[in-house]
Amino acid sequence: MKRIGLTLLTAAALAGCGLREPLQPPPGASLPVAPAASRTRPDAQALLAQPPITRPARVDEIVRRSELRDEDRFDLPPPEVPAGVVPIPIENSDPQGAGPE
Repeated sequence: MKRIGLTLLTAAALAGCGLREPLQPPPGASLPVAPAASRTRPDAQALLAQPPITRPARVDEIVRRSELRDEDRFDLPPPEVPAGVVPIPIENSDPQGAGPE
């Protein structure tokens, strides 16, 4: 058990002391071409940067006072049931299962 723990500790220590250099393409390769609307080719750091849409800002605004809501054009009343059509029954909260009278 000690041997496994020592091995994991050594592996974690070696993984944490790696050399940090700016990213470069491998020898013989180049960065992707510049986008069509861009005048310059982005470097490796620009290619790795996440656009804001990947992590949008949260809105933690607390409602401090009541405000009237804007009218919702999709907040419609239920449709009328045509004659001769039996609507789907709604689950009743009555434990004995008694329906409406």
